[in-house]
Amino acid sequence: MREPAWRRTGKTPDYRFSLANERTFLAWIRTSLALLAGAVAVDQLAPNIAPTPVRLVLCVLLALVGAGLAALSYRRWGQMEAAMRNDQALPFSRVMLFMTIVVAVAAFAFAVLILVAR
Repeated sequence: MREPAWRRTGKTPDYRFSLANERTFLAWIRTSLALLAGAVAVDQLAPNIAPTPVRLVLCVLLALVGAGLAALSYRRWGQMEAAMRNDQALPFSRVMLFMTIVVAVAAFAFAVLILVAR
């Protein structure tokens, strides 16, 4: 894999900020993995929680959001690193709002399914 072009611009930021940015990236990756694990868990461990088509749609949506979050986390990490190298303001991202909505909707949907399944 080749080095991104932004790594050849600006000055190297303080390593503490780069490491903090990397920890944030890893937190996003852990969240992505949790979404993927949740999709697999619902599919494999809770087959009676909802009719098969509904369960499959929910699992596929969770998996797609997890995959999308993994891709967005790398992009976000690169944008933050480039901003630090060029002494610019850190870019704004709507990913956090999107993830909050996705997790809240998923929690509500699964709560309803659990109540209806009983």
